[in-house]
Amino acid sequence: MAVSSWRFLAALRRLVVRRDTLNEPQGRFVLRDDELYFARKQASNTDWMRSIPKGYGVELRQLKYFVAVARERNFTRAAETLNIAQPPLSRQIQQLEQETGVILVERGSRPVRLTEAGRLFYEQAVQVLDRVEQMLLMTRRLREAGQTRLGIGFVASTLYGYLPEVIRRYRAARPDVELALVEMTTLEQLVALKEGRIDIGFGRITLEDPVLERRLLRNEKMIAALPASFPLVRQARLVTLDELARFPLVVYPQSPRPSYADQVLKLFRDRDIRLGVVHEVRELQTALGLVAAESGVAIVPACVERLKRDNVRYMPLDEPDALSPVIMSTRRDAPSPEAAVLLKIIKAMYRDAGITFGQ
Repeated sequence: MAVSSWRFLAALRRLVVRRDTLNEPQGRFVLRDDELYFARKQASNTDWMRSIPKGYGVELRQLKYFVAVARERNFTRAAETLNIAQPPLSRQIQQLEQETGVILVERGSRPVRLTEAGRLFYEQAVQVLDRVEQMLLMTRRLREAGQTRLGIGFVASTLYGYLPEVIRRYRAARPDVELALVEMTTLEQLVALKEGRIDIGFGRITLEDPVLERRLLRNEKMIAALPASFPLVRQARLVTLDELARFPLVVYPQSPRPSYADQVLKLFRDRDIRLGVVHEVRELQTALGLVAAESGVAIVPACVERLKRDNVRYMPLDEPDALSPVIMSTRRDAPSPEAAVLLKIIKAMYRDAGITFGQ
């Protein structure tokens, strides 16, 4: 291969990419005049180099089309690979040859053969396209690395309270933050926080941990969930724990413990009320399903009343101290800056709803 050819492609490899290069197909590679002059001067004794115009721009799309033709060695198959018609493909190759001032493809050959300049151009075009792909990949990674991600763990019952509205307002305030919401028990949240899998947890169990900062948002009343056919439902009054103890009690979650189930059982234990049958189930929905099937009663946070379910009725308890806390947990040593944003939103919502924060 002539030295002049290498000089030309050395200049080609030093293509300057305009800022809009990534916005194909408008993006174009531009050969600087000084590089073109250097290539011309060094290759003045080569016919195909003499024909190069004084300055040109090559579209990224044209490079892709040319590489496809060179690899497939057939215009029809290349057009199918690119998902375009053959005539536009042929026109783009002709325009590329006009831009470079050299013949890249031998006309009439079957299969398609490249000229010496075409083979040289192909080698460099592949490198240019690979480089552009690397640029795009690095740009995407930079964008992802720069994007804030917030992982939130929550117990199921908080979905029927204020959490959905908190998330909605947070998204509106911080649209550039990527949110990951994961349902998990309080104990699972504490483990996930320590391992860095989530940044914030919303749970109901009061547990002290020196690694974690746990903040009481509010105490929520607990209510009774009863089958619609039970006589207690027809009585317009508060329900006592003694009355509920006459029926099978459904508690959740079954594991891990301690959990919300232990809060419910503690209500009866602290009042020396003996229970008969206790059904332990994995989740809230299962507990309500058993209530609807008249297999027992359950005690749930008051927010669950918003979940309208056939054959289930909710009644207040005659127990002022029957409260379930809503607790926000974060890492103590490295809390997410987004936690402060969420707290601000929560406090504003509580204020509007007449709820005292932290009580």
